[in-house]
Amino acid sequence: MGDRLQGKVAIITGAGSGIGRASALLFAAEGAKLVLGDKTDAVRDVAKAIVASGGQATAFQMDAGVEADVAHLVAAAQAAYGRLDVAFANAGIAGGMASIFEATPELWTEVLRVNLIGPWLMVKHAGKAMADAGHGGSIICTASVAGIRSGAGGPAYSASKAGVINLAMVSAQQLCETGVRVNALCPGLTETGMTAPTFNYAKDKGVTHKLGRLNPLRRAAQPEELANVALFLASDQSSYVNGQAIAVDGGLSSSHPVTRQLPGQTAV
Repeated sequence: MGDRLQGKVAIITGAGSGIGRASALLFAAEGAKLVLGDKTDAVRDVAKAIVASGGQATAFQMDAGVEADVAHLVAAAQAAYGRLDVAFANAGIAGGMASIFEATPELWTEVLRVNLIGPWLMVKHAGKAMADAGHGGSIICTASVAGIRSGAGGPAYSASKAGVINLAMVSAQQLCETGVRVNALCPGLTETGMTAPTFNYAKDKGVTHKLGRLNPLRRAAQPEELANVALFLASDQSSYVNGQAIAVDGGLSSSHPVTRQLPGQTAV
C-alpha cells in the first residue's frame, strides 16, 4: 500500500478491535513491523492476518494498565526487531455513564488505571527506550473529545481522557531534546467494540441516521478514519507535531452547544 512506516517498529495496544485493529492493519500495510497487545485473544487473529498478507507482527494478551505487561511489550519489540520507533497507547475502557453521585471509587480507579495510567506506563517505558536509543520516535495516546469538554462520555471516562491530553503535553516537555514526540488522538463517536451498545441500540430502533448528528459532518466515524490520523502521527510526515491533542470528531468540538437558527436570525 505504501512505505510511510518502512523500517519502523511499532507497538499498538488495544489492537484486537476497533481503532487499534484498523491501525495495526494500516501500519503493517505501510511497512511497519508490529508488536500488538490486547486483553482479548482477538489480537492474535489480527497478527495472523498481517502475517498472512506478508507483514511482520507478534501478538500478546496483556493488560495495558499493568506495568509488567507494558514493559514486556517494549522489551519484546526490542528483542524481536532491535529497535522501537512508534508506540500507540490505544487501549481503553468506557466505564459506563454513572453520574459523579452514583459512581463508586472502584469504578473510577479501574477507568483511570486503564485509560490514564496505561498511557503513562507506555510513555515511561517506550519513551525511555526511544530516548536511550537516540533516534527519536513517536508516542500516540488515545484520548477523546470527552477529554476536551463535557458531554461526550461518562464522568470517569471524560476525566481520564482529559488526563491523557495533559499527559501528552507534559510528556512532550519531559522528553525535550530526545526527538521523541508525544501526541494525543481525540476521537469523536466512532464505531468500535466500545461503542457497540450505542450502535446496536440505534440499529434496533432504526435510528442509525441519528448517530453523529451533533457534529457538522452529521455522521459517526469508522475506525479506519482514526487510523489514518494515527498513521500521520506515527510517520515522519508529522515530524514537527508534538504535545498536541488532535481532535478527529467531524467538527463536534469546534463549537459550544447552540440552537440552530434560521437565516436572518440573530444569536442571543
